[in-house]
Amino acid sequence: MSVFESSSASCRPITAVAWVSNSSACPGHFTLIGQTEDGASANFIRGFAIKSGYFLCYSKDLSVGMVVADVQVITDKETIPHGYSYIPEFLEHRASVGKKKRICVRIVPMGSVTTAVLDLKLTAKNKSMVQQYTCLGDINGFVVWCLKGQFSTPVPQAKPRRVSLDMRRLSLEGAGPPQPLRPSNPPDVPPKASFRRSKLDTNNLMEGVNDSGNHSNIHSITGMDGVPFSLHPKFNSQSDTKVSASTLSDIRIKSVQDIENEYKYTFAVEEQAAKRLCPSVSG
Repeated sequence: MSVFESSSASCRPITAVAWVSNSSACPGHFTLIGQTEDGASANFIRGFAIKSGYFLCYSKDLSVGMVVADVQVITDKETIPHGYSYIPEFLEHRASVGKKKRICVRIVPMGSVTTAVLDLKLTAKNKSMVQQYTCLGDINGFVVWCLKGQFSTPVPQAKPRRVSLDMRRLSLEGAGPPQPLRPSNPPDVPPKASFRRSKLDTNNLMEGVNDSGNHSNIHSITGMDGVPFSLHPKFNSQSDTKVSASTLSDIRIKSVQDIENEYKYTFAVEEQAAKRLCPSVSG
């Protein structure tokens, strides 16, 4: 990649192009092209003692989420290409833009393209050329140039957040300075030790912590540490009982028809009750 390509990759893309009467009529976030690359006035209406006119301007406001992917200069006899639109006009009263040649742009969502229009410049017709720029055509004696290339968007900065007291306790760097007592920051109340906990062998517990070489493990000790595991005698007696083969042979596997016959229900009682409640009307 050349030096020019690497520098253009970091440029912000143009997001809108428009006509304006002067700098005071230029919308916010827009930059007015007041001079050509030759140093002459970029007013598209020329003449002696001209008080009004119109200029070309562009915006690089990325908050709109759209970018200008392409720019074209077409004549009044050409049909505007599909997906393109004429640039808007912010003109004073009774001012108008020439219609013989017009500028149209193709605006697309920012995430749908990797290249866009990065810059626009103007030169006097047949006077000079702008290196690395593409010539779009001439309008009212000015030649319009555009620079296209890859663009980059600014990385959003994460806003700092306040860390609560509970999050500080989870930090690996240890507890911070003591916090002042407030209604939202009450003092820690030590939990009550249960009767089973009080019967634990404290000496064996501390020896296990010291052997690990990390005193922070004491925070992971629970109330069941040191309690031996044993099965209830009721379940031990059941596990010793063996099931005889005769018991297994008495098991009868029922068919679907057997189940239907055993649990068949005709709803006769319900039908009789319904007939008593709703007797038929005799003719």
